[in-house]
Amino acid sequence: MAEMKLLGVSLSPFTHRVEWALKIKGVEYELIVEDPQNKSPLLLQSNPIHKKIPVLIHNGKPISESMVILEYIDETFEGPSILPEDPYDRALARFWAKFLDEKCLPAMGKVYFGTGEESDKAKEECNELLKILDNELKNKKFFVGDKIGFADIAANLMAFWMGIIEEASGVVLVTSEKFSNYCVWREEYLNCSQVKDNLPSKDALFAHFQARFQAAAAPK
Repeated sequence: MAEMKLLGVSLSPFTHRVEWALKIKGVEYELIVEDPQNKSPLLLQSNPIHKKIPVLIHNGKPISESMVILEYIDETFEGPSILPEDPYDRALARFWAKFLDEKCLPAMGKVYFGTGEESDKAKEECNELLKILDNELKNKKFFVGDKIGFADIAANLMAFWMGIIEEASGVVLVTSEKFSNYCVWREEYLNCSQVKDNLPSKDALFAHFQARFQAAAAPK
């Protein structure tokens, strides 16, 4: 059997993107848990440019960046497809994955981990971005097609981590009244077997983010 190692962090949404893709394909792997504050020589050697997780090592060859890894997994292994077969649908999936990573996640980061005016402006931006997502998900089970796929996996932080961050911070952006389609998609998403059986501990995530917010609020 091919040797498959995943360098990651157990609470990281980017690590879980790769894990879910491997689960969808039925590929066995070894998770090597990294300490972000004390990166291993293997991680630094495997991803010398960004020095970040996740890194997939397949037969000794490292692949970096979670969405690049997803495409590699989809193209390399048999099993249910992660990207759609139709070229147009594949383009749509890539578009929404890029939108989530380049627009939604940075804005969300500024809301919860920015300060003052930056955070306030980011809340308005997040509200507009969530409106776009809510409109896109109207009468749809998933972003593209009738099963969890590339764009949905890219949205994992929005689907699961965001709710815990909202709870830990007390700043709630998503409600079913404001974003009903988005909330229906989120519930469907979190009930997928590949997702719900492989989520990190809610308690551990809550404690992690609560500690971050308390540290940020503490007098300097």
